Amino acid sequence: MSKADARLARTRRHSRVRKKVCGTTERPRLCVFRSIKNIYAQVIDDSAGHTVACASNLEKDVQGQVEGKSKVETAGIIGTLLAQRAADNGIKKVVFDRGGYQYHGRVKALAEAARKAGLEF
Repeated sequence: MSKADARLARTRRHSRVRKKVCGTTERPRLCVFRSIKNIYAQVIDDSAGHTVACASNLEKDVQGQVEGKSKVETAGIIGTLLAQRAADNGIKKVVFDRGGYQYHGRVKALAEAARKAGLEF
């Protein structure tokens, strides 16, 4: 499978997931995107159309914590940080959107760290 085919397949899987998963004000959507080197996560209120909380390993205050860690460990740190930021905005329950990725590795680490930090899926 070529790179373009893999990207298209992920996009199709994500669109299938998005047909069923929608974030509301009471229960926003936790969306995950991962690239080769980085991971990004957002808590999105789809009814209002805005991001409630976000976290990424590219942020200046996070880079010191993740330096020298594996990508899975970095994803766990991002999950914990996102859960704290969501709690600061009064969010306790979310709907998980894995973004067309397998629930495995970095995506799983981020989700489990967010659950440990207090988010309910």
